[in-house]
Amino acid sequence: MTDTSLSEHGTTALPASNRNILLIFAGLILTMLLSSLDQSMFSTALPTIVGELNGVDSMLWVTTAYILASTIMLPVYGKLSDLIGRKGLFIGAISLFVLGSIIGGMAQDMTVLIVGRAVQGLGGGGLMILSQAIIADVVPARERGRYMGIMGGVFAISSVAGPLLGGWFTEGPGWRWGLWINIPLGVLAIVSAAVFLHLPKNTAGRPDVDFAGMGLLAAASTGLVLVTTWGGRTYDWDSAVIISLIVATIVAGVAFVLVERRAAEPIMPLQLFKDRNFNLTTIAGLITGIAMFGAIAYIPTYLQMVTGVDATEAGLLMIPLMAALLVSSIVSGQLVSRFGRYKWLPVVGTAIIAVSLFLLSTMTPTLPIWILCSYLAIMGLGLGMSMQILILIVQNSFPNSQVGTATAANNYFRQIGASLGTAIVGSLFVANLTDLLAVRLPAGAATAAGGSNSFTPALVRDLPDAIRDVIVGAYNDALAPVFMYMVPLVLAAAVLLLFVTEKPLATTIERDILPKAVEIDGADSLALASIPQAVPAPDVRKDSGRTMP
Repeated sequence: MTDTSLSEHGTTALPASNRNILLIFAGLILTMLLSSLDQSMFSTALPTIVGELNGVDSMLWVTTAYILASTIMLPVYGKLSDLIGRKGLFIGAISLFVLGSIIGGMAQDMTVLIVGRAVQGLGGGGLMILSQAIIADVVPARERGRYMGIMGGVFAISSVAGPLLGGWFTEGPGWRWGLWINIPLGVLAIVSAAVFLHLPKNTAGRPDVDFAGMGLLAAASTGLVLVTTWGGRTYDWDSAVIISLIVATIVAGVAFVLVERRAAEPIMPLQLFKDRNFNLTTIAGLITGIAMFGAIAYIPTYLQMVTGVDATEAGLLMIPLMAALLVSSIVSGQLVSRFGRYKWLPVVGTAIIAVSLFLLSTMTPTLPIWILCSYLAIMGLGLGMSMQILILIVQNSFPNSQVGTATAANNYFRQIGASLGTAIVGSLFVANLTDLLAVRLPAGAATAAGGSNSFTPALVRDLPDAIRDVIVGAYNDALAPVFMYMVPLVLAAAVLLLFVTEKPLATTIERDILPKAVEIDGADSLALASIPQAVPAPDVRKDSGRTMP
């Protein structure tokens, strides 16, 4: 039952029932799983997909279309959810994601598939952001840690389950079922949101939407994503295309800042950057993104080329990283909710990531696989201690009316870090590998093996021992030093986090109620004045005398 009472200060308290919070949370987890599973399943099936649709030359766009669309939409969803409410946007984002899945599942050529992936990205950009912001709407910061920890664990589970499911669909009923499965899951998520999700509604009138800011941010994001995706792969870094994109990105970025200074409701308010905690956690999140995705993107390749395992086994060998991330993320959230202290977690976690990168930089071709897996587990431990806590710090630094915008901005820069990490590590790895193979391989050996650009794990395994050992050594020596390059960067992030101000975690949800009817948690609409509203923290650990998870 929802208890509505008037506080001594004249504010109306409308706490959510424990059961309703858990039902809302279950729907949010389902939505996040929908997005993260799709990405990991699709990556496994991609080689088969492009082969069937005769589109190997367009393969890069299948991934780029989703990343680009979702990155652009991150701040848009965040700001609009603060202006007009989150429930409608949340259902709309799920609907777009499902629509994109339908388009992709029906695709008979690469063009339609790419369009479907772009539509998926338009919706996918809102799934994670709105889920995190909605939790801030119904759970106070002091109790939010335990929920954020589980949300972080969803990523770990999907990172392992996704490739396995993708392989099963591809080899069994067909890769299209990796898209079709999103339809029932999406419908279930929409029904869950429609029935259980009751959030404040902005009925104050038509909001001012920063269309100019959206357009310029989209242009800058597009340029940056294309530079990091194409640079050093599709086009040389010094090519006219890459240089033009870099210039266009800088121009769009400068114009965006100028527009945001004058916008009535900026899509990414510059005042966010006046908050020290926001700046420190955003920089740390960007660096974490660089380290995490730089490692995750190329460790499976290393495992296949150096240790000789196949693709499925390489995916399974990533389980220690994800398992450690899952456990540490959940435990960290529980600790924050119980003791209310959080600053030490991302500091220690980021330092642990630096330790794992140092250990990875010492890899050798003869290193036992179990030791390599333990290094990955150490990285997972650090990631789980830091990722979701950084978001919690950001949300605790701003009023509820800005939570969506602040969360989206923080995640936007983390996504940029992921793109930069993949690009930077990839470029350094490929450059090192090319040089090492050119120096170490005997004359004509690469040509006899089909050329250095044609090396595959299966081909390398069948080569004579002398040549195979050279190639394996080159792969090891090309990637291992790159991890060492990232150690000082991650340590710098740990030092920055030492300067975070540990503000007490809020035990109420502060809302600015607009002078119209507002419905919260299924309660009757109330005519409220434009006054702050404090929603006390529900005791999520007890429900009718029973201990809750």
